[in-house]
Amino acid sequence: MNSKTKAHIAVLIANLIFGAGYAVIKTITPQYLAPYSLNVVRVVVSLVLFWSLLLFKPSKVSIDKKDIPLFILCGITGVAINQIMFVKGLALTSAIHSSLLSLATPIFITIIAVWLLHEKFNINKFFGLALGIGGAGLLVLVKDVQSSNSSSLLGDLFILINAISYAFYMVLVKPLMEKYNALHVLRWVFTFGTIFILPVALPDFIATDWSLFGTSEWLALAFVVLFVTFLSYLFTVYGLSELGPSVTGAYIYTQPVFATIIAMVFAGEHFTIIKGAAALLIFSGVYLVNRKKTI
Repeated sequence: MNSKTKAHIAVLIANLIFGAGYAVIKTITPQYLAPYSLNVVRVVVSLVLFWSLLLFKPSKVSIDKKDIPLFILCGITGVAINQIMFVKGLALTSAIHSSLLSLATPIFITIIAVWLLHEKFNINKFFGLALGIGGAGLLVLVKDVQSSNSSSLLGDLFILINAISYAFYMVLVKPLMEKYNALHVLRWVFTFGTIFILPVALPDFIATDWSLFGTSEWLALAFVVLFVTFLSYLFTVYGLSELGPSVTGAYIYTQPVFATIIAMVFAGEHFTIIKGAAALLIFSGVYLVNRKKTI
């Protein structure tokens, strides 16, 4: 098996894990673990594991001083805001809603690239943006009558903020990925992101009643930390190094499929006509903004 095939398998597994993570996270937050508390566990343990990999493959650990502000911005957008808004939003809305809204990330990346990198804004991107916003708006504004979650609107908005923040990160991190090893970038992004998460999330972590945890809750937490965070990020970085950002990023479209199937089977969620229509609009929007030829 060549390295390209291995990379494709790794990225597919990463997105399968991400997709499963939507349902698994909802089994422990907010009923057993506050969202902010879960963020502390996720980022701190993953940070330790990322740096521990140096024991197996020693490499350069420093970064240029002039790059520190950009690393800080990536830590804020790619870890702090992204992680906080994702887990907080997921605690308030459904796994299916969250996964579908996260699909809007490539659309936001395109718009931010037009703004910050002065990329061309053509008619494809205009209609793609319109369709994507329409699909996201449909999910956010139309009440899911089959859901008992009365706070889904606020949760959906948090997930959208998460998607926008991650889109900023994907644009901002590009020059760092070109200069440094991808895993090295990840270590420092998580380092700065953790610094910004801890002041916000530490009080909830300290207040956590760990005695409420049974075996299933501990297993769910371990899955979220070791698989959804640590291994998925590693597999994605491996994919970036072998396949490039475009091919690796395309696999995000598999996440809602995995998340929807798992949420329906194990969490009892429903896939409605409204969700299907919203998904079609978002998928169409993503397709248009990435289409090379102008319609």
